[in-house]
Order: sequence, then C-alpha cells, then structure tokens
Amino acid sequence: MNSLFHFAFHVTDLDEARRFYGGILGCQEGRSTSTWVDFDFFSHQISLHLGEPFKTTLTGHVGDHLVPMPHFGLVLQKDDWQNLADRLQAANMAFVVPPHLRFAGQPGEQWTMFFMDPFGNPIEVKGFSSLNTVYNT
Repeated sequence: MNSLFHFAFHVTDLDEARRFYGGILGCQEGRSTSTWVDFDFFSHQISLHLGEPFKTTLTGHVGDHLVPMPHFGLVLQKDDWQNLADRLQAANMAFVVPPHLRFAGQPGEQWTMFFMDPFGNPIEVKGFSSLNTVYNT
C-alpha cells in the first residue's frame, strides 16, 4: 500500500503560515480558501485552518530532553535533514531542542531537532543514515 499522510491543525494567521511553511520550510502551497491553506509538507499533506492551536507542554521524556507534546514531524535522510537544519539556522530559528545526534551507536541512531511554528505548533525533524533503520530496536 502506498499512501500519503494528512494532518490538519490550527494556525491564527494564514499569511504568516505562508511565510513560515512556504518561505522558511520551502513547502509548496496547494489549495486554499479564506479559512485554510494546504501545503506539500515534504511529500505529505498538511492543512492549516484558522483557529486556536493545540495546547502543548514539555512533557515528553526522550533521551536527555523534555520535548513538546503533542508534536508532529518528519523523518528524512541524513543529508536532507542537514540541509533543512542549515536552512533553519540561517533563518535564525529558535530551537526548542537544537540539531543534534541522539542515541549514538544504538539501534535507532538519529539526528533530531525540535522547533515551533509561529503559532506554537511543535515540529520535530529526524534524520537517519538509512530510512530502513527507523524502526530498529
């Protein structure tokens, strides 16, 4: 089965969402109305609707960090992850958890970073040397 992931969530300003998701993250805009906009989020569909964003807290214990919950994210090949990390750093992104290697030398070794969109929606981006190792235990 081949599928795409779809996630719809709230933002408070569609123009600011376009600047962040389209401009900073480089996502292609899709369909839109006066109350929502779709983006191609690295080959997956996100729909940003006007409304109150999720309440989040730093309650997820992962490695040595507390991470925002709930959050959504993305898994990339390591080189693509590094390119995005460089792009975000050049845009002066304020990271919740800065880009770093997690679980070094263990199954599931990954690069990760957490940041917030302008509306407080937390996003995690992981990078793996091989996407075949994402579920290794």
